Amino acid sequence: MAPSHSAALPVQKRAWNTRERILAAAVACLAEDGYAATTTSRIQERAGVSRGSMLHQFPSRDDLLIAAVQHLALQRTGEIDVPKAAGTIDDAVEQIWLSFHGALFRAALQLWAAAQHNPQLADALRPQEHELGRHIRRLVIALFGPELAAHPGFADLAPVLLSSMRGVALTYTFEPRDHSSDPNLAVWKRLAHRILDAPAQG
Repeated sequence: MAPSHSAALPVQKRAWNTRERILAAAVACLAEDGYAATTTSRIQERAGVSRGSMLHQFPSRDDLLIAAVQHLALQRTGEIDVPKAAGTIDDAVEQIWLSFHGALFRAALQLWAAAQHNPQLADALRPQEHELGRHIRRLVIALFGPELAAHPGFADLAPVLLSSMRGVALTYTFEPRDHSSDPNLAVWKRLAHRILDAPAQG
């Protein structure tokens, strides 16, 4: 007699929980120890899972690291309070800036740097980053709201904000400080207001 669907759920749940622990441990190791020191043994130890369980889910280290950063980055962007910020320029800018801080961004930086000298890692990372980029662009539109996103200047503003914030955030890797008081934050807000508060040209 075939097992029922309900009987299979606990096994599926355990497998999912194991996957979540592995992904979280991989991100933490990347952010804290760097790419070179983030070994499968280190991730396994931190996640508290068997080697067989980890290899069953992720056959290679690079596959695991890429999956970890992308999966948890999507979770992080999903936690942003879009209804609260939507349509508010200052709040939207602050929310975008916030996304460039924390363990996920530090972990992603480790992969980007490693990919420069690892063609296989770069090939595996590229489509994942493109997909994440599309998700982030949709999130930025949601943060500003449909009315502001429809402004003709928004198409130029959004990529400038993202690339500029990413560049400034890189300096925090060697000069940690309070990102909420970064002087560039006021500049980004003024730029966004200057563009989006201006009447749309017919």
